[in-house]
Amino acid sequence: MITSIFSKSRPINYILITVLMITCFSIYQFSTNYNTISNLEIGLKVVFLLMLIGSLFITNFITKKNGLSKDNSYTFLLFCIFFILFPTTLSNGNLILSNAFILLALRRLISLQSLITPKEKIFDASLWIFIASLFHFWSIIFILLVFISIIFHVSRDYRNWIIPFIALAAVAVITVLLSLIFDIGFLSKYIHSTGIDIDLAYIENVFQSFSLGVYILTSVVAFVTMLFILTNKPLNLQASYKKVIFAFILGLIVFFISPNKENSYLIFTFVPVAIMLTNYLETIEKYWIKESILGILFLSSLINYILRLL
Repeated sequence: MITSIFSKSRPINYILITVLMITCFSIYQFSTNYNTISNLEIGLKVVFLLMLIGSLFITNFITKKNGLSKDNSYTFLLFCIFFILFPTTLSNGNLILSNAFILLALRRLISLQSLITPKEKIFDASLWIFIASLFHFWSIIFILLVFISIIFHVSRDYRNWIIPFIALAAVAVITVLLSLIFDIGFLSKYIHSTGIDIDLAYIENVFQSFSLGVYILTSVVAFVTMLFILTNKPLNLQASYKKVIFAFILGLIVFFISPNKENSYLIFTFVPVAIMLTNYLETIEKYWIKESILGILFLSSLINYILRLL
């Protein structure tokens, strides 16, 4: 049933998934401390929810505008499923904001294949990545994706290699000025967030183990199958798929080196995994296999989500 519903890009599909995201976000946020939450906290949570919804549609724009999937809603659905699988991500505002800016950067980098206004796209992508690092420092690693994209498309013009540093200077100057005006302590907090912690012994309960196990299996299947089907993709799209693969690898690096590690730091891999798994699903001809994969993922995330609330 899931396959038949989301095998096409229909407006109702986007409405259903958006409603599901809003419902899960609201229940998780307000189920435990509704009576004590302040108006300011409610306002911030509304902002985070809007950023989540925006991330959903940016993801859909990336896949549809750049031809990274066929006429279906699988990527849109999978991105939502991953948030439900890791419900703590729904309460981490900094990660939600950082990931949203990374998606804006990814959108510009993938569209670089058209070679239309490449310098503007490189600057925009770099700018979004440096802004993302203000909310989670190690997302700055995605600046490597900018240089990878330059290598793929516009490496001969030396000015393209300088543009990311111009974006860095712009974000640095504006950040320092705003910090001096509004919050002098922000800079010290930002500097202290640059630590590295590769300790993976953070699992505290069975829910974390279960959700991580499901996601690892899903990611491995998506990544390995993407490597095999990459050569079958049109030549003009292969660079875009390679950027998705590199985005997944960089997202894993962010997860592995981030301090105060938890499963929610996998958020930077959600979109690349969703895109890669969508492409795998599109190669499967047997209906029951696709239905089983989507059904297991959806039920696993929903059961884990419900049990976390109990």
